[in-house]
Amino acid sequence: MRRVALAAALSIGLSGGAPPAAAATASLPIVGPRDVPASATAASPASFAALAEMVADPDGPREIELAATVYTGDLVVKRPLVLRGRRGAVLEGTGNGTVVTIAADDVTVENLVIRKSGHRHTSEDSGIKAKGQRVRVVDVSIEKTLFGVSFAECHGCAITRTHVVGDEDGDTELRGDGIKLWESHGSTVEGCVIERVRDVVVWYTRHATLDGNVVRSSRYGTHFMYAHDAVLRNSRFEGNVVGVFVMYSLRLTIDDNVLAGARGAAGVGLGFKDSDDITLRRNWLVANTTGTYLDNTPRTAEEPVTFEGNVLALNDVAVRLHMSQKGVHFTGNDFRDNATLIEVDGQGDALGADFRGNHYSDYAGYDLDGDGTGDVAYEVKALSSELTESRPTLKFFNGTAALGLIDAVAHAVPVWSARKLLADPSPRVAAFGGDAP
Repeated sequence: MRRVALAAALSIGLSGGAPPAAAATASLPIVGPRDVPASATAASPASFAALAEMVADPDGPREIELAATVYTGDLVVKRPLVLRGRRGAVLEGTGNGTVVTIAADDVTVENLVIRKSGHRHTSEDSGIKAKGQRVRVVDVSIEKTLFGVSFAECHGCAITRTHVVGDEDGDTELRGDGIKLWESHGSTVEGCVIERVRDVVVWYTRHATLDGNVVRSSRYGTHFMYAHDAVLRNSRFEGNVVGVFVMYSLRLTIDDNVLAGARGAAGVGLGFKDSDDITLRRNWLVANTTGTYLDNTPRTAEEPVTFEGNVLALNDVAVRLHMSQKGVHFTGNDFRDNATLIEVDGQGDALGADFRGNHYSDYAGYDLDGDGTGDVAYEVKALSSELTESRPTLKFFNGTAALGLIDAVAHAVPVWSARKLLADPSPRVAAFGGDAP
């Protein structure tokens, strides 16, 4: 029932409002090659051999336009140029390496279909592999490649309106990464669609911006590691094993994203490990096994993690903490119809985290003065959580009438609930409303 509810929950914004702009999971942004007018100044090679000769010539044309045909071969670019295709232009590799290798600054690859790389993980055979500065990949479709776009030491580079489609069959672990930023400071990924890949990776990269992307049916929607000062916004992560996971990173801003349908035993909408100074605003974490998971995050209370104005709904567990974390703040969030609101590993509690001014769909208090804030604190004292923590096999019964009855009895006879897990002294009585971003 919870899995079926995902599409319906997003389509009505969980608030009865109009369908949110990002909620129609069947629709995707328009990305990849477009109809463009012919260039009056670009050189136009008739074959791949002529293209390779133009590109290899240090004094060759700075702008090259490919006709609506298939050019077969693996291309290496070592000088600044613009490589643009007309609608229907295809660069098809030999199947023995990377299709387009860029080792220069100020290179643009635009309006092309790129396909058929090799299959070696050791050399990361890719559709496009780039090293340089100010490299741009725009309106490109990449298919039948092991890795999609791989930037390594590619500073100030950009991937825009690009569609990467991985292998539909086979083990997710054996696929390559759809987009990879490695030591590529100040780079951006904007308006892209990435499907059926292993991961989108941002590693050892400062000041990366990911904006308006869709990642679905993959392993990690995005994996940040040592990715300080990154921005993630306006994006959708649907049906991945993990929506977004952040490791060893500082000063991230995560705003206006939808993270939905991360299922299975490892399913996490948004996870953190050993990270500090994170701000999360107006995100929707919907129908995941775990909505958000924090492991030793933040490491110090002086560099807090702040959840503000987010919706966590229809998750098996809304919030899971590795331990009682100080420096975690949940303010003004909506917790709606989650099977379990909070779990803390090792039979701990969440009393070290600051929950304040949130809305809880199961709040049973009252608001006599009508100020919108409950007159009774919201507390979680779930006897069923204690039972499932001490006997994990009982988690099979989560969401059933049996465990629900145990919690009902615990509320009726509070002495049966041995420990408090969470307290919000000022719960909001009404939902905040609003549609998914």
